[in-house]
Amino acid sequence: MIWLSQVKGGLTILREMAHTLPPSERKLADYILANPEESIMLTALTLGEKSGTSSAAVIRLCKSLGLKGFQELKIRVTGDLQEQEEQEYRDIEPNDKTENVIEKITSNTIQTIKETVDMMRVADLEKAVNVLSKAKSIVFIGFGASYIAAKDAEQKFTRIDKFVQAFSDEHMGATAIANKGPDDVVVGISFSGKTKQVIDLLKLAKQKNVKTISITKTGKSPVSNMSDIQLHTSAAREATFRSGATSSRMAQLHVIDILLMVLASKEYEDIVQHLDETREAITGLKEK
Repeated sequence: MIWLSQVKGGLTILREMAHTLPPSERKLADYILANPEESIMLTALTLGEKSGTSSAAVIRLCKSLGLKGFQELKIRVTGDLQEQEEQEYRDIEPNDKTENVIEKITSNTIQTIKETVDMMRVADLEKAVNVLSKAKSIVFIGFGASYIAAKDAEQKFTRIDKFVQAFSDEHMGATAIANKGPDDVVVGISFSGKTKQVIDLLKLAKQKNVKTISITKTGKSPVSNMSDIQLHTSAAREATFRSGATSSRMAQLHVIDILLMVLASKEYEDIVQHLDETREAITGLKEK
């Protein structure tokens, strides 16, 4: 089993998914959040008893969270507890000082990226990289703010000599996917995981036996359920002025960068050559 060297994110996942859980699992999640130090020392049976649920509820909770078992949850919570302090998201206020706005937005973005990395699964990331590496073509789909991440991915993967397209138009996306097959990849990006156009296009991709990857906020969603490989960002608890177009967008861009750099590391010599050639081409245009 491959994980980040310091696995964290258990408390973040519990907080962000608690409201989506069935009553017994929600009760258990609330107990762990209120008593994290105690919970990591307990067996599933004892934790079930102390929380007024059952050991079966503990197993169901871990499955609902997308974890492999109670041991992984305990490891992740332990990693969280080793952090000195937890940063909270902060919203701007009326007539806030400019320096306060700068500090708050920066802090919120850093926190979202940190949470995204804490809950990231290396195994899923490497599966996605492997699929992208072998792909004959790649289609990135995103609507609204998520199209910014899709377009960023198109630009970056094109630079390393991948045939890439990004779409925010459902009809154009469907036209492109209609001609794809098992050697191609479609990546659906949706913060909510509920964007109907992304769901419909991933469904079309599945019908064409195209490999699919999703990038959504943590937790199960129609978009992630429709994909072969699921990558997640922090749910980035939204404040009034901090919509999905800010911190969560930065988290999506961060995931794209990680995918690119892991791929670059695996195909280092070839990709460095492609990057050098594109850099020279662009430099040549600037000098004219």
